[in-house]
Amino acid sequence: MTPELTALTLAALLQILQFAAYSITANLQVGSKTALGPRDTPVHLTGTAGRLQRAMNNHFEGLILFTIPCVTIALTDQSTAFTATCAWTYLVARILYVPAYALGLSPWRSVIWMVSLIATALMLLASLT
Repeated sequence: MTPELTALTLAALLQILQFAAYSITANLQVGSKTALGPRDTPVHLTGTAGRLQRAMNNHFEGLILFTIPCVTIALTDQSTAFTATCAWTYLVARILYVPAYALGLSPWRSVIWMVSLIATALMLLASLT
């Protein structure tokens, strides 16, 4: 497996951990009756639960974009030290993003998000060569 695909797999596992953290905090906030209900009425989460939900949703978006260069690089056998470094940079940034968002660390969460986006963009550019 290429380093890029390893980072992608770990990023997917991070998504599962984020989902678990969001689910636990959301259930604690709204109670089991609401959590297990049909959700006909939208539930607005606040505080940490709301921030974990938004961080998880943000990671879904970033993960989709990150998958493209990882798969392209692997399928075209273009893995290099540069693309591997970008992939690991993305993963570390996404790991750091979760507590930064959950704790409301402004502007750091935006800076960390930008690092992950730049790493992804550089991988996309590298896959074109």
